Amino acid sequence: MIDEQKIILMTKLATYEEKKGRKMRKYNEVYCSDYVLIHLLVTVLAVTIAFGVVFGLYVFNDFEAFMQSVYKMDVISYAMNVLRVYLYVLAGYAAFTFLYAVIKYHLARKSLNGYYQNLKKLNAYYKEHGN
Repeated sequence: MIDEQKIILMTKLATYEEKKGRKMRKYNEVYCSDYVLIHLLVTVLAVTIAFGVVFGLYVFNDFEAFMQSVYKMDVISYAMNVLRVYLYVLAGYAAFTFLYAVIKYHLARKSLNGYYQNLKKLNAYYKEHGN
């Protein structure tokens, strides 16, 4: 005789595996701190490259005027101001990435915990009924 509860549980498990299962495996293989660190390193690299490109475009937009003003300005204070802006931008993106990665990781783990609870229920069903 077919048990309706078993079919519902197996359908839930199969649906989860097809839709989210493959994507969620990576969250099961790493710790939260490692997952967040990887995302932060990628963000630091991306922000550094993007800031360099934007600053380069700013400088090369009017290169002649920039080169003439280099002789009149204090280069060290100008470099410190550029570095300060870079660090503000980096801190903002890093904070956003940290929050995003932590929330995403914990939501994925919560989803996986629901999946594992259903697997435990199915296992208990098989132990109880033997088929």
